[in-house]
Amino acid sequence: MVGTESRRLLDLGAADIGFDGQGAVYIQRNAFMATVESPVTKDPQDSHIPVQNKEPAGSKYEYPGIPTTCDGAEAVVHVEINICQGSGAYPITSSTTMGSGFNQAVQNGGTNLWEEPLVFMEPESEHSSASYCEGFAVAGGRVTNFTSGQGLVLMKEVLYTIAGKRLPVVFNIGARALTSHSLNVHAGHDDLMSVADCGWGMLLARNAQEAGDLCLISRRAAEASCTPFLNAQDGFLTTHTVETVRLPEPAFMKEFVGAPADKLINLMDPENPVMSGVVQNQDAYMKGKMAQRWYYNQVAPALENAFAEFARKTGRKYDFIMPYRCEDAEYVLIGMGGYMETAEVTVDFLRERGINAGCITIYCFRPFPAHEIVQAVKNCKAISIYERMDDPLSTTGNHLTREIKAALCDAVTGQMGHDRIDRIPPIYHGAAGLGSRDVRPADIIATFDNMISDGQDFFCVGVDHALALDRTEDPDLRPSGGFSMRGHSVGGFGSVTTNKVIATIGGSVFGKDVQAYPKYGSEKKGLPTTYYLTIADEHIMTHSELEFVDLVVLNDVNAVLSGNPIKGMVDGGAIFMQSAHKEPQEVWEHIPEFHRQTIRDKGIRVFFADMVQIAREVASVADLEMRMQGIVLLGAFLKLTPYSRESGMSDEQVMGGVEKALRKYFGKRGEQVVQDNLTCVQRGYREMQEISRELMEA
Repeated sequence: MVGTESRRLLDLGAADIGFDGQGAVYIQRNAFMATVESPVTKDPQDSHIPVQNKEPAGSKYEYPGIPTTCDGAEAVVHVEINICQGSGAYPITSSTTMGSGFNQAVQNGGTNLWEEPLVFMEPESEHSSASYCEGFAVAGGRVTNFTSGQGLVLMKEVLYTIAGKRLPVVFNIGARALTSHSLNVHAGHDDLMSVADCGWGMLLARNAQEAGDLCLISRRAAEASCTPFLNAQDGFLTTHTVETVRLPEPAFMKEFVGAPADKLINLMDPENPVMSGVVQNQDAYMKGKMAQRWYYNQVAPALENAFAEFARKTGRKYDFIMPYRCEDAEYVLIGMGGYMETAEVTVDFLRERGINAGCITIYCFRPFPAHEIVQAVKNCKAISIYERMDDPLSTTGNHLTREIKAALCDAVTGQMGHDRIDRIPPIYHGAAGLGSRDVRPADIIATFDNMISDGQDFFCVGVDHALALDRTEDPDLRPSGGFSMRGHSVGGFGSVTTNKVIATIGGSVFGKDVQAYPKYGSEKKGLPTTYYLTIADEHIMTHSELEFVDLVVLNDVNAVLSGNPIKGMVDGGAIFMQSAHKEPQEVWEHIPEFHRQTIRDKGIRVFFADMVQIAREVASVADLEMRMQGIVLLGAFLKLTPYSRESGMSDEQVMGGVEKALRKYFGKRGEQVVQDNLTCVQRGYREMQEISRELMEA
């Protein structure tokens, strides 16, 4: 209860509603009570336990997950269409595919796990969509929203009232850079930091697996603490990157969060009237505001309980922070989001060089894990902090840096529940990955070098600037045995979708771990685009553009003339290119001499096919001719890579898996379109030609 003046208003079984005698409503739910002690001992110095997608046969965990391939947006949609009752959302890049995925389920007559029909509402703005969700939740419904960037900032006014009314909604965010000197639709954390003071819990994923898992965890913690949550992932870098994941089973989701009717309260029930959102003056406002702290004291225990139960049931462990090799680390990098997986493999590389490096992923920004961070870094020689934003007028650092500095200052004085520490390690901090700027192992190595040499207090990485750290070496940190492909195409050619189809086949048909990422641009159709794919036997940790590749695909023949598309190719790699020429001699002659010399020196094999002509001949729908040329690549991929042979599958079985993947992406266009795409794949497999080594050396 809140204060001594609290009194019981009514008993609804799953929850108690009351008020504190000062006009502030409170709701105390019995289910999933946040004070339940976690069965997992939490130690911030624990070594990181990676999120594993693969479980051995006969897993000891009750719910190891459903193996598939999808991007971060799809993982979130999988959760929300099963556990929610409705969504209000207004489309904004990069969250659009989440909203459209939920809406698609609604249009298909979808129901949640309790056989309740789903509802989707698209009002006139993000602000209105947040208000719709507020009303939905006030009436006792389980609701979600999908937004990003300026959309999140626009709804800020409503976020305060949702928190103040103790409405346990979950909004899913594709974290995006805010428009300032220019518009950017890519990853940034300034939108999240803009609403960090609204009284919402805030979790941030690094990959597609974590995006779906944390969506479910957010919901349980929100309803246990009567506190709304933001479940965030990096825009495009995670929302649109296809990876191998294990989606939560429907039975597990149903058990983990429970039915909406059992967990939520209708504050608009005329049989049990309650006032909320009232006007309060000097005599009452502050009393009600301070009374809200009771709920916020429940958030951390609620998260602990959700993390522990999730790990016990699935084997996938999450926590407020996840230290990696920090037990004896002298230098530690701290950050949030996708580049922290790149940091982990770079830490391994530095350890082999004799540097006691470590890193810490922060999964939970609200409530801020001050005590856990202090315990993890108090013995370090120095720490660095990455932030995907820049606030130049904050002279003590960006948001995460300020929080960490404040936590360490409290620990030095022994305040706010900290055990007193003797010293604060030097703190370096920088801007990294703004607007999806690439963050490479070279940048992370430079960051550790900066700590070791007592370099710049504030820095940036990845750009040419006076504050930028210089890159020295950029090692190949792909998994052992991994295969990487980089494609150069034009928006509208269908290459990005083909890349997703290949990833789906690599993961679902051949059982590999995959990561497929398109380098999206806001320019879209008709302009150059690049896409990346890595296939490996283990989880792919690097989240950066591929500079070491085994296969280069040239859908755009102009890439050969206007750039250096074979940069970074490994010795003995392969090129597959579009060419309207029929004879290998003609194709070879049209490759510039400086590229031909590189091809000879590196022993690169060159293959070609007329993908444009194949698509023109096969497409039964005229407007698909351009887009279908990209899918021809799939046939070449199957022939050039060993996965089909190594799988032990027959050609019929492989093509059956291919057709299933095609149906996933093109089935809504009709059976004929699926079959046309399959024909393109088969022709690409048959009609691809190779330029012989003898011809190259002639």
